[in-house]
Formats: sequence, C-alpha cells, structure tokens
Amino acid sequence: MASPDRTDPVILGHLLGQHRELHSQLLAVRAAFAAADRPDAAGVEAIRGMLVGLREYLRRHFDQEEHGGFMEESIARMPRLSTAVTAVLADHPRLLAELDALISGLPQGSMPPDAWPESGRRFEAFADHLLAHERDENDVVQQGYNEDLGLAD
Repeated sequence: MASPDRTDPVILGHLLGQHRELHSQLLAVRAAFAAADRPDAAGVEAIRGMLVGLREYLRRHFDQEEHGGFMEESIARMPRLSTAVTAVLADHPRLLAELDALISGLPQGSMPPDAWPESGRRFEAFADHLLAHERDENDVVQQGYNEDLGLAD
C-alpha cells in the first residue's frame, strides 16, 4: 500500500503517459505543418484530422483533470494551491476554443499561398499556450505531492 504522503506510482505514471502522448501529438502536427510549403486539399484534410484528434484527446485529458484526480488531491494536501488549481482549470475552455478556431480557420480544399504560414503560426501559438499550461499543471502537482516529476522546469 502506498504511503498517503507519497504519490501512487501507477497514477503518476498515468499522468506522465498522458503528457507524453500529448507532446507526441503536438510534435506530429508540427512536423505536418513543416512538411509542406502549401498542401493540397488532401494535405489540409490530413492536418485537420490530426488537429481534431488532438482536440478530442485534450478534451478527455481536461475532463479527467476537472473531475477529481491530481488537482483535487493537490488542494487537499496543500489548500494554498487552490488559486493555482483554479487558474490551471480556467485555461481549459480557452485552450479548446483556441484549437477550435485553428481548426475552423483551415480552408476547405487547397490552401491559399498566404494561409499556410499563418495557420502554422497559429498552431505554434496554440502549442506555446498549451505547453505553458502543462508547465503550470506540473508545478501544481509537484507542489501538491512534494514530488519531482523529473520534468525540465
């Protein structure tokens, strides 16, 4: 039985696994944006499919965070973290809306010449926001569990 003062390694492994998968999906989308100067209709649809898949994964990940788990437990262990947890959870709808706007902003059909670089910049801005969110989330979990997740700060 795990000590109440220590993180359950199975749960911690689950969280870290979700974050690895999220980073993997971000890298795949980034690579797809970098692979072509201007994709044809099939290329645009492939990117759209990747972004829709990322959005669904992110929605499920956020849902787990919002309904118990590490965030709630972090507050129970250290009530002073409630403000930080509230801020982390408040990011969820904004991040999903930003990703929705990116998806809906992709054209139906082939990409106009100037639209592809702009879509790539919008994706990079979203990725930066999401990674900042993940850093904030990791910080809360590390403080709440007094556990170094082994992630670069």
